Order: sequence, then C-alpha cells, then structure tokens
Amino acid sequence: MDIFLEKIVKKKKNIIDFAIIFGIILLSLFLILVVLSFRFLGSFIPLFVVGIGYLGYVLIRNRSIEYEYIVTNGDLDIDMIIAQRKRKRIFSGSFKDFEMIAKLTSGKYDYNNQNNKNRIVAVSSMDSSDVYFISVIKEGKKTLVFFEPHAKMVESFKKYIPQKVFE
Repeated sequence: MDIFLEKIVKKKKNIIDFAIIFGIILLSLFLILVVLSFRFLGSFIPLFVVGIGYLGYVLIRNRSIEYEYIVTNGDLDIDMIIAQRKRKRIFSGSFKDFEMIAKLTSGKYDYNNQNNKNRIVAVSSMDSSDVYFISVIKEGKKTLVFFEPHAKMVESFKKYIPQKVFE
C-alpha cells in the first residue's frame, strides 16, 4: 500500500517581515521622488516610476512564504514556496535516516538540540503548539528540521520508525 500525504503551511509574518515591507515601501517612495526630481529624463519618468513601483510590489510579494510537506512511502520532502510562484526543495530525507522525530514540547528538545546551529525552520511560527522536530545527520552534520505535520503524517512516522517517534 502506497502512502502519499501532503500539507501546506503558510508562514506567519513576524515583526522582521513587517519592518522589511515598511523599508521597501519607504525606499520605493524615496526612489520615485528622486526620479521625479530629474527633469532631464522627460517622458521616461512614468516608465521609471512604474518600474520602481513594480519592483517594490515583487519584493513585498516575495515575503509571502509557504511550506509544503510531502510524505511518500517512508520519505519526507519539504518545499518552500515563495509568492505562490517559486518552489525550492529545502529538505529531503528518508525516515530510516532520522535519529528522532519529536514534538517540540515532548521534553526531547534538550540542551544538545537547542545549541545546534544547523537548522531548517519550516513552520508557520515557532510558537505553534503543533511544531515537531527531526534530528538527522545531513551531509556529515547533525541538523534539526522544524515542521508541523498533521496527525496522519505522525501515524505514518510511527508505522515506519515507531521507536524514534515521541509525542
């Protein structure tokens, strides 16, 4: 029996995202004012203004990020989707290579894991109560992957590696 499960999680904007968006708006307005002050550009001024406005729009839209989790027969793939247009694979691994899958609040997230610098964060918010982490050796380094699976995905993990799943 083949297993195929997927879930899409939209990243919540934090204070840094809002600061970047505000900065992009201010920079766009400033650049428009600078272009308007160059009278010698003549009939090209509207073209530059529209171009700056469009560039600002694209940069703000790129702050919209979603994560897609795909579980297929003992494999987990996590993709980052930017502005609902660009897709980038940020993690791919087999269940058998995982050292541990545990809920962040399970007590397994100890001092050793907290100080690990290699992290892949693919969650709506780290404050969410549904955040799990995977401990895996990737490219010779211990890596932590944070994600928010649904119940069927957790059951799939338990089916393949029951001794490594903690809730």
